[in-house]
Amino acid sequence: MPIRVLVADDQSLVRTAFRLILDAEPDIEVISEAADGEAAVRLARSLRPDVTLMDVRMPKLDGVRATELLAGPHVADPLKVVVVTTYDVDENVYAALLAGASGFLLKDAGARWLADAVRAAADGKAVISPAVTVRLLRHFTRTEPADLPVTARERDVVLAVAHGRTNAEIAGDLRISLSTVKSHLASLQSKLPARNRTEIAIWAWRHGLVGPDIPLRRP
Repeated sequence: MPIRVLVADDQSLVRTAFRLILDAEPDIEVISEAADGEAAVRLARSLRPDVTLMDVRMPKLDGVRATELLAGPHVADPLKVVVVTTYDVDENVYAALLAGASGFLLKDAGARWLADAVRAAADGKAVISPAVTVRLLRHFTRTEPADLPVTARERDVVLAVAHGRTNAEIAGDLRISLSTVKSHLASLQSKLPARNRTEIAIWAWRHGLVGPDIPLRRP
């Protein structure tokens, strides 16, 4: 069964380019396109795509609000939305992450990254570059008091995620197995709660566990 994708962008050239790239993949199928935010919400609710690629700036309804309507915390059966933007540091993108987006993708990221990002989102993973994650969080996060519902080792994993480390890098840094890293991440997603590693990172930055001047501690 191919991954079903809805492409929402007000530029027809972008929609066409994304369709050509994704339809060329044997496991991905673009099922529909939307030229504005209202159409994106309507089609997504009707067709229930596995992944929606959502432009930030669209007429009638912007991508942030459309994302909130499809994937926000109050949506009973949220869809997976990847926000698409021209800029890698954008307040609207940060707002979209808080609104429920799985992550975001740069329009000029390239064909391979586009397809891999769709696959990752469909698999429930955050679609966001670790380095960009750190820049976004440093630029926009506001510190709030923290109630720490995590173990000491889970806290180490939280800090590593917030610093943009991959699972393999976390395993090496903390001298634990890759499967143990994945178990900690699953536990953290349940406890915080967070739906993906991007939301884990947001939680850490918002609650002051990590910041521009706080180094990543290693054993």
